[in-house]
Amino acid sequence: MHDGIELRRQCIDTLSEPLLKASEMMVACLQKGGKVLACGNGGSAADAQHFAAELVNRFEMNRRGLAAVAMTHDASVITSIANDFSFDRIFSRQVEALGRPEDLLLAISTSGNSENVVAAAKAAAAIGMQTIALTGKDGGLLGQVETVQVLLNIDHPSTPRIQEMHITCLHILCSLVDETMFGDDA
Repeated sequence: MHDGIELRRQCIDTLSEPLLKASEMMVACLQKGGKVLACGNGGSAADAQHFAAELVNRFEMNRRGLAAVAMTHDASVITSIANDFSFDRIFSRQVEALGRPEDLLLAISTSGNSENVVAAAKAAAAIGMQTIALTGKDGGLLGQVETVQVLLNIDHPSTPRIQEMHITCLHILCSLVDETMFGDDA
């Protein structure tokens, strides 16, 4: 318990500026008619789906739905890509099909080394999309992708603590997007 609390204290200083930049990117994307495409594996897949649901439906205020897609939810699409190409392409292929230059990729990987998430970030860059990455530990390969505009890295060895901070970051982003786009009375 104390470890998680201390990690949150540390992240206040290191993540404040990147979180503000990430929220500004999301707001700009959504205001110009773009959408957020989100991806991740395992717990990060659940985080991608959770985040997309908060944007499409609501977070803390009633407001119009915002365009977001979790590329983790369609078993037929994922398994056909994995079968016909490889598991490493399950997200990049969807980015190629669904992504547009005005869109934004939210790439989530606790290790930063998920090859399919790294491939999605590279595919997004090829289209002209911006990318926000949530990573852990040393940021991994995803943290080294030059075309990632904002890196929210949780520099901690524990996957559960990283995941706790990822959902905290995602909730902060939801709050900032809502406040910026809709004010206090949406």
